Amino acid sequence: MPGTLPRLYAHPFSSYSQKALVALYENDTPFEYRSLEDPQANQELAALWPMRRFPVLVDQGHTVIEASCVIEYLELHHPGPVRLIPADPKAALQVRMLDRFFDNYLSTPQQKVVIDRLRPEASRDAHGVDEARRMLETAYAWLDRHMAGREWAAADGFSLADCAAAPFLFYAHWTHAIDPAFANVHAYRARLLARPSFARAVDEGRPYRHYFPLGTPDRD
Repeated sequence: MPGTLPRLYAHPFSSYSQKALVALYENDTPFEYRSLEDPQANQELAALWPMRRFPVLVDQGHTVIEASCVIEYLELHHPGPVRLIPADPKAALQVRMLDRFFDNYLSTPQQKVVIDRLRPEASRDAHGVDEARRMLETAYAWLDRHMAGREWAAADGFSLADCAAAPFLFYAHWTHAIDPAFANVHAYRARLLARPSFARAVDEGRPYRHYFPLGTPDRD
């Protein structure tokens, strides 16, 4: 309906939810936050998307799944002063490539370690966890080289790629500590934590830190 705000189904402690929230907060985009701490919001999400994965955005009759697609949708239909996907196709391709890097090589192995800890001990996958930790080490090393001399992940400034990097690096360091030798990664993570949009998302997630099964570190 005309005049209805976009509605986001998300959880404040979810990394993928925070990825979408950073994009919304960057541009002060008005929206209705349907927190999945609310049982009614959970029922609505299940009716919208049987996978029950989030975030999910509902706007003007459209249901948009997956955080990257939510940000792409916002860029098309609710643009703001911070352009998160460059207009130039070549620059946009780099941003999208880096977005996939953060999703696949930081978030995926990080979540593998966390989800394994939530399983009954007899069902845990020690080999899979070791592989995930090795992937994180490889990703940290690549990112440290990539970030040398850079402020943000892509050349054009804060982008979709940084929306992904912020929560994924945040939780990855909790899960598998970034070696101090990777100074560029640590500096980048600190800049992301200082960004007001992500700082807001982190603060909103603080009440739910007891959900983290590996124990919340004494930092951040």
